[in-house]
Amino acid sequence: MTYAHARPARSLDEVVGRMRAVEARLDPRDGVACFNRMYLRVAELIGGHLAAGSFQDGAFTEGLEVVLAGAYLDAVEDAEAGRPVNEAWQPLFEARGDRSVRPIQFAFAGMSAHLSHDLPLGLVETCIERRTTPDTPPVHADHLRAAALLGQAEAEARASFEARLGTPDAQAAESLQHLVASFSVARALDAAWATTQTLWHERNLRPFHDATLAAVTGGAILAARLLVTPVLPPAGPPTDEA
Repeated sequence: MTYAHARPARSLDEVVGRMRAVEARLDPRDGVACFNRMYLRVAELIGGHLAAGSFQDGAFTEGLEVVLAGAYLDAVEDAEAGRPVNEAWQPLFEARGDRSVRPIQFAFAGMSAHLSHDLPLGLVETCIERRTTPDTPPVHADHLRAAALLGQAEAEARASFEARLGTPDAQAAESLQHLVASFSVARALDAAWATTQTLWHERNLRPFHDATLAAVTGGAILAARLLVTPVLPPAGPPTDEA
């Protein structure tokens, strides 16, 4: 079943404004708020580079970012309205109140759903809308530029996590570090690009397209569920981690 959502954002500036509104109304410890902080950082980085003309096709990049943000913001809206969220986002939203899951776990679980599920679909949708292809320059070059900014946000989140880890349970801390290390923005982006290529070539072959999408969604769900596995005692006061 599909639901009517708020009017889609028209620009990345509007997306950033909506994410800031989400941040303002959520408890900082909420798992969705933890992801929102990281995604907001990514959106701000990309917005700054768009303004500086760093992307070869800024219109394509901004259009893609608006589509991608729309998928996440629709999930937020559905959850607030008591409706089921998209399957790929369910692990994050279902675990959002578990205080034994650390902020970085929520941030990476959301980023995993964003990259492994929404990004390939968004790239195909944006290519169709703009009458181009994933192989047409500069689509891939701009994808790599955005990837570098995502990597920067990931590095910042990891640095904050390492600085705040502190726990008397060394074994639990090591388990959490291993769990967090299982996610990589670079690997997720490589996989997303491969999935994009597959979905693009299957876009007019509906049975194959649907089978690929089902497999991608299943993988996204599994990865996110693993990332929100509790391995430490409940967290204390809110922090800025992730």
